[in-house]
Amino acid sequence: MTVTRKVRRYSGGVYDLGLHVVWCPKYRRRVLDGPVAVRLRELIEAKAAEKGWEIIALEVMPDHVHLFVKHEPKASASYVANQFKGFTSRVLRSEFLHLKSQMPTLWSSSFFVASAGAVSADTVEKYINTQWERPWTKKQKEGQA
Repeated sequence: MTVTRKVRRYSGGVYDLGLHVVWCPKYRRRVLDGPVAVRLRELIEAKAAEKGWEIIALEVMPDHVHLFVKHEPKASASYVANQFKGFTSRVLRSEFLHLKSQMPTLWSSSFFVASAGAVSADTVEKYINTQWERPWTKKQKEGQA
């Protein structure tokens, strides 16, 4: 199987950088559902567009977020993760007051981030896109529908 790369160019060279980023609400609370999940997805897409980053895959689970994003070489992994976390926390807590009253902060201070270099980008994308197919999440999604 051959994997084709989509490289981007800038004045210093060419690059193809992808990050798998995962972050959770404080105390792993299950607050990312319904209108909050819809709005969170919109905000993540808006921040990516603002920065010129490309979202390859995105899943908002009730208690965590999976994001696979392509970014420019000047942005560190922690910068990318914190741009999404800071922006979405500020907006969501102002729009959904229950998030502000129930929790001291929306997001946990930690996050997971891995470059897609260890596995193919297709593998990461498939993993994120099949989150709802996990046996322990199927029942929850069926209950929301």
